[in-house]
Amino acid sequence: MEMKIYKLYHGNVLMPWGKATKVTGAKGFVFIAGCEGQDPTRDWRQGGPVVEGAAAQTKIALEKMKSRLEEAGTSLEYMVHMTWYVKGPFPEGVVNSPNYRLDVADEFFRKHCPKLCSDNNPPTHDLVGVASLALKDMVVEIGCIAAVP
Repeated sequence: MEMKIYKLYHGNVLMPWGKATKVTGAKGFVFIAGCEGQDPTRDWRQGGPVVEGAAAQTKIALEKMKSRLEEAGTSLEYMVHMTWYVKGPFPEGVVNSPNYRLDVADEFFRKHCPKLCSDNNPPTHDLVGVASLALKDMVVEIGCIAAVP
């Protein structure tokens, strides 16, 4: 399997996401549904709480995403696309929202898969601002697509 990530520049600035990812020779793809910051030790049907704060929710969402990729037979290394859903409001745009914690994602990826850090030409990302998520206290949800090598 071969993956090529095409860099995205605005002027001379490398953006924290790629503009395209090309995959050849994959055995398939895994589509991970949105992962959220709900306490994974509690049953959501019995009111399992959403952890407080965008940073904590982002970290838990990324941990869930990593685990689900591995369970499905792939890993962060083969991620080709990520989608962030970030709860508003957005007076300065979604990318400037306190609920969009790229710093937390970078810290997570430096530990688990450095090539996914925003300064290492990661694969494509979508950043979507939303009015609400599944539960009232959720502020971020993250999904992804990964190739199966």
